[in-house]
Amino acid sequence: MFEVISQILIATTGGIAVYLSQQNNVKLKRFACIFGLISQPFWWFSTLQSQQYGMFLLTLLYTYSWCLGIYNNWIKREAKP
Repeated sequence: MFEVISQILIATTGGIAVYLSQQNNVKLKRFACIFGLISQPFWWFSTLQSQQYGMFLLTLLYTYSWCLGIYNNWIKREAKP
């Protein structure tokens, strides 16, 4: 049952992340990394459960990339000239 819920959450949050990442509106685009990061634990579970270890390593790269997005869009302060 958790696998089904996991797949629904991967599709929903991952789809939203991809959609938001392609927006022209910067205020919307910055939310892509949040939805992408929310989906990662479900990717980890799914890839480990199905013993897809190569995909699991790729999810670690995705997690790192989404964390960079969080840092760049939400944490990092813009340098003032």
